[in-house]
Amino acid sequence: MTTYSVAVRDYTHTVPLKTGRRGVGNCTLEFPDVDPIHRAFAPMVRERKFDVSEMAIVTHLQAFEHGKGVSLLPIAMSGRLHHNTLAQSPDGPIGDPADLVGRRVGVRAYSQTTGMWVRGALKEDYGVAADQITWVTTEGPHVAEYVEPPNVERSAGTLMELLRAGDIAAVVGGSGLVPVLKDWETAGQAWAERHATVPINHMLTVRTDLLRKDPEAVRGIYDAFTASIDATRTQAPGSVRERAVSHGLNDALLSGVRLAIQYAREQQLIRSSMTAEDLFADYTEYLGG
Repeated sequence: MTTYSVAVRDYTHTVPLKTGRRGVGNCTLEFPDVDPIHRAFAPMVRERKFDVSEMAIVTHLQAFEHGKGVSLLPIAMSGRLHHNTLAQSPDGPIGDPADLVGRRVGVRAYSQTTGMWVRGALKEDYGVAADQITWVTTEGPHVAEYVEPPNVERSAGTLMELLRAGDIAAVVGGSGLVPVLKDWETAGQAWAERHATVPINHMLTVRTDLLRKDPEAVRGIYDAFTASIDATRTQAPGSVRERAVSHGLNDALLSGVRLAIQYAREQQLIRSSMTAEDLFADYTEYLGG
């Protein structure tokens, strides 16, 4: 029986697969230790190092744009509301989202998916566009061919060091900080209701050559993941986790992918036109949708 490598983080829905409590009927899986999981993304898109890999949605959009031979499966591995992730020091200078205009804001990488959702919310809910802020980063993109827009800078210091030094006004993420958006909880819930989805962070991808060569094995892997998701649902119906972790070409998942494409285009994370149907074309062709 063929063994395939699968790079995924420990979640409630992946632990049964990683420990062998839930198997795949037509192949075996090995799970390389990659922690944190974003360290798997560059090797996957640059070398196709794994057969199957969890991947940030922005990384996949950029990989698709640059023809990296990685196909998207309709499995949302993680997601959450992000209105509270833009944060500042308790005595920080931002009193209102409009105060961000002309400021410097830190984010691990401009192509980080959380940053994309934050920038999308800033524009949609508060009228502050991505190009009105200088984004200070400590890492580059996973897809080497991607060229960042001119309002992105790289810094050698950590984001928290930059924040403490006053070099940046706010940061995406960080501990011991307070949300810039004071109405973040209400605004986030309103966003989710308006779009009938939860922002997708990571999805599952597969090497395109494997999908074409052995679609039955990929179908077995896909079915194992989706069965594990269904079997490990413990939250109340309609919870953020239950809505975020989903599978199949359902309306909520497609809405999340379409919004990711829209926001990525607006923020120059991708520069070509694509649709959700384009992204799932390999899945539809080889696994029958």
